[in-house]
Amino acid sequence: MNLGKLFLLFFSMSSMCYLNYAQEWSPVGDRIKTPWAEKVNPKLPHPEYPRPQLVRDNNWKNLNGLWSYKITAKEVSDLPKVWDGKILVPFSVESSLSGVGKRLTKDEVLWYHNDIIVPNSMRKGRVLLHFGAVDWRSEIFVNGKLVETHEGGFNAFNVDITAHLVKGTKQEIAVKVWDPTDQGPQPRGKQVDNPHGIWYTPVSGIWQTVWIESVPETYILNTKHTPDVDNKRLIFKADIAEAKLDDHLVIEALDGKEIVATQKAKAGEDVYLSLLNVELWSPSNPKLYDLKIRLIRNGKVIDQARSYFAMRKISKKADNQGVMRMYLNDEFVFHYGPLDQGWWPDGLHTAPSDEALKFDVIKTKEMGFNMIRKHIKVEPARWYRHCDSIGVLVWQDMPSGDLGGNVWDMHPGKISGGLLDKIRSIESEAIYRKEWKIIMDQLHNFPSIVVWVPFNEAWGQFKSKEIVDWTSKYDSSRLINGASGGNYQAPGDIFDIHNYPVPVMPDPSIYGKDYVLVLGEFGGLGLPIESHTWQQKDNWGYQSFKNKEELREKYESFTKTLVSLIDLGLSGAVYTQTTDVEIETNGLMTYDRKVIKIPKDELFKMHQKLYRAK
Repeated sequence: MNLGKLFLLFFSMSSMCYLNYAQEWSPVGDRIKTPWAEKVNPKLPHPEYPRPQLVRDNNWKNLNGLWSYKITAKEVSDLPKVWDGKILVPFSVESSLSGVGKRLTKDEVLWYHNDIIVPNSMRKGRVLLHFGAVDWRSEIFVNGKLVETHEGGFNAFNVDITAHLVKGTKQEIAVKVWDPTDQGPQPRGKQVDNPHGIWYTPVSGIWQTVWIESVPETYILNTKHTPDVDNKRLIFKADIAEAKLDDHLVIEALDGKEIVATQKAKAGEDVYLSLLNVELWSPSNPKLYDLKIRLIRNGKVIDQARSYFAMRKISKKADNQGVMRMYLNDEFVFHYGPLDQGWWPDGLHTAPSDEALKFDVIKTKEMGFNMIRKHIKVEPARWYRHCDSIGVLVWQDMPSGDLGGNVWDMHPGKISGGLLDKIRSIESEAIYRKEWKIIMDQLHNFPSIVVWVPFNEAWGQFKSKEIVDWTSKYDSSRLINGASGGNYQAPGDIFDIHNYPVPVMPDPSIYGKDYVLVLGEFGGLGLPIESHTWQQKDNWGYQSFKNKEELREKYESFTKTLVSLIDLGLSGAVYTQTTDVEIETNGLMTYDRKVIKIPKDELFKMHQKLYRAK
């Protein structure tokens, strides 16, 4: 057979394979979609390595793609024999890109099924099955046996499936998911069973990458790195699974190819990597250093991984007028960014691709913002990596849940007499505490995160002083915004008010002596763009406009007001919001990311005045 015929045969076979996938999957529904939706490859969506802070280059396999699914009554415990069809992992069952577009009730469960190949080359040590996130309670079955139950919709977890593998390379994986959305006590963010206003479509099931990796019997479990700028060092610690007495780590910090620090350590002990001539990370200089971690036994490397870190310091201190300010690397930097909810019209919680995920961060920076408030959602790890490398500060919210039962006294000094802290059940409290700790642990190594936000607007806010104090003690390397726009009995380091639409600030003569003063939400200027809205009518913003010129004029007036507030003591502000979300049309971009309502170059120019203020 000549080369031409061989090529045509290969092309024909490849096309048939892709057509088979296309016949099994296509986006559903008639809602708007992003430009990346049509580029989704159903054979392997989100193919990138998902864990940027602990990278093993070899012996991992992405399991995203088409799985079988079935929706059954909650009481069904046996693995289904017949399936409803195919679902595209990692998109939630309610999303268009899942190819399903169905809603779950609290009385139903969602089943996944896939036969995966675990090659013999991956079975020399332990085989770990990883889930980036599954909302909310998931039961993991391997070859018909239940091996793990996990609760938590916003954190990664893994299951050691080594003992449950059978002979041969083909292995059966099944996942059973229950998600009560707003009918349960769990953190769920903006999801509700009946979407309306600022509340959005539910996200159930797998919504981040699923993958397996092969590791040795003794392996690097996780690492923790904390910059100590004042002492010109990085504080490093690693946990090792099944460590032996004489095992030790060798940690190298690198600037490019140059080794700038090296240390040996035992598992679980703090190591101090001294760094001379250190270059500090900031939005204007997002300098990252690499880490190489090797696990040594009897002079031989038995495991190794790559990571990275940055040297940056976030702190507070009083200025010359005695008003508390927020400092980055001992310099006052005004924090200004959009409220970023991380929703997509086609993927809901899941961006259509990593390119799309990165797009929002790039555009935010190009608009002249230096910060993002990640609003009551946790993103995939790669999103934080993009913020680290592009240079964007992040305020990270804890996803809210278990709402109701308390009042919201949003104006400082005005008390309604209602219950400020919700009385949550023992189960609800335990879920919150567990998930918040895991989220802080899993995100600790990302230097872009400079502020933790445990509560938003009194939504499920409980035992405020206890939670805020614990958060502050658990991670003293960041500032704590205890109650963003919420009930202020325990604000932590930051006093944060919300006000729509015009920008205002807390009174510095009352609150400025003890707290950093910020405007945690304002704006919400709405402009629906025809053919780019979630629905045809009844879209809204906190203040709506007829055209882009009116919107731009009002927005610019807000930036001028912010300049005067910065001079009075304001340290940060958050504009609502990055994009439209469902019926909210108050984004700087449309929900499909196809229209930027105010030219980014004009926004950039407006915002530079904020960083020159004070």
